[in-house]
Amino acid sequence: MAITERGAGDGGTGDGGTAQAWAALGGAPEPAGRVRYEGAGNLGEGPLPVAELARATVGACALAAAELAAVRAGGRPEDAAPAVVDEGAVATAFVSERHLRVAGRAPVTFAPLSGFWRAADGWVRTHANYPHHEAALVRALGLPSATPEALRAAVGQRPAVEVQEAVYAAGGLAVAVAGAYGEPQPLVEPVRESGGRGRPLGQAPAGRPAVGVRVLDLTRVIAGPVATRTLGLLGADVLRIDPPGLREADDAYADTGFGKRSARLDLAVAGDRAVFEGLLAEADVVVSGYRPGALEAYGLGAAELLERWPGLVVAELCAWGWRGPWAARRGFDSLVQAGYGIAAACAGPDGAPGVLPAQALDHGTGYLVAAGVLRALAEGGGRGLRFSLAGTGSWLVRDLAGGVSPVDAGYAAGAWLREAESGYGVLRYAASPFGDWGRGPSRWGADQAVWLRR
Repeated sequence: MAITERGAGDGGTGDGGTAQAWAALGGAPEPAGRVRYEGAGNLGEGPLPVAELARATVGACALAAAELAAVRAGGRPEDAAPAVVDEGAVATAFVSERHLRVAGRAPVTFAPLSGFWRAADGWVRTHANYPHHEAALVRALGLPSATPEALRAAVGQRPAVEVQEAVYAAGGLAVAVAGAYGEPQPLVEPVRESGGRGRPLGQAPAGRPAVGVRVLDLTRVIAGPVATRTLGLLGADVLRIDPPGLREADDAYADTGFGKRSARLDLAVAGDRAVFEGLLAEADVVVSGYRPGALEAYGLGAAELLERWPGLVVAELCAWGWRGPWAARRGFDSLVQAGYGIAAACAGPDGAPGVLPAQALDHGTGYLVAAGVLRALAEGGGRGLRFSLAGTGSWLVRDLAGGVSPVDAGYAAGAWLREAESGYGVLRYAASPFGDWGRGPSRWGADQAVWLRR
């Protein structure tokens, strides 16, 4: 194994990044040293410490799972067993979408109109993977055709911020590439403790500390679904609910739909709303990935949920953070990288903006959300937590020192790849750092909106 040592190294214990993530989650200092990292992966040698972010977020999640296991065994959080994290598994999981094969076919990760485009005074990043976003982009810029050539010509004639604002106003997604890092954001924001207590959980089998926990999953794309597929692997009954008119991309769900079921409900329809209310009444956890204010319009914001069900754990995540003029804007990992100054930091020799070697804001935030939920359950429930891709980005560029995770020049992902049947055919996929689901997801929206029997 050709390893370049960069700090704690192979077989090392917890590091500064793990301690920072654990502290942000409200953990006491001492347990952060109980996580042990083994092996080596390779997430690249870019200018930002992505490998440290990856290992720290998974390590914090492993510690939180160990805490919940200790509590459910009748002990205290401080009785938790040490956690072991394999760095090769982490590196593979953080690019799970690249390893996915759907019936032998590589997935579509970015559509032709998604990417960087040179503007009159800089660069713009667009995201047009969903048909309604592509249509908005074409409409906003008056493109004669939905082709890269037409988009390149249109963007090249305008200032970057002008393109950004025109596309957003039309309901699309475009961000001017920022040359400096954005304002600092918290990594985790505890926003409310209801004073209530969740349902007693009882004992759980070894390795599955979330067994019997019901998680209502209101997330899409990567960050939230990574959180909930992790909770599903750890034993939770995860039920994802989407509106019927907002279809998820099949390839995205084939990657992130493990460990859960998926159903569709329209909250504007009385019958569907009644079904949703019934699910809420029996849920232990709600994980939401909608923009700030979106669920409040239905009376389903964190404050309303915790007032009605004080024992719930409510974890909310968004793209740009929870305050400021961009809080309510749509966003994805690639756009936050562009708008937060990360793409400029990763620029190539020609000055063109670059990207992180993984969609690390998405994946890292997902493991932090799962960790926050597990810690809240161990402490009895009754609390709300907020996360954002910008918060994880702020941590990456400001607080992580780098130089911790070993790099294996001979690393190969094959040891952590699996195959399983699914609603989409045979999938090749990356196992979780916490194990393997053992079976693939059903098709998006194909399940019943009911909880499994406890």
